[in-house]
Amino acid sequence: MDKIDSVITSLNHSITINERKNIIITGVKKIENFDENEFFMETTMGNLTIKGEGLEIIKLDTYQGNVSIKGKADSITYTEDGTKEKESSFLGKLFK
Repeated sequence: MDKIDSVITSLNHSITINERKNIIITGVKKIENFDENEFFMETTMGNLTIKGEGLEIIKLDTYQGNVSIKGKADSITYTEDGTKEKESSFLGKLFK
């Protein structure tokens, strides 16, 4: 198990977007949750939220930390605190 953890933590992180339709992400540690409008994942460079329309996983390589997503990407946001953006939740908007 330690060998797998060391492989994942040593991964470089990058995002490649082709015509806002195809997204390839490297350095993904864990996908927290996703649906057709939003992906929330932990990467080696912080938490990443991708919002859009018709988003779906095309390829997932958990050993190397690579994820391929297709669909229309509208926004990509990094957060450091381990939670989703406060603005995107109902309670975050309510207490803003």
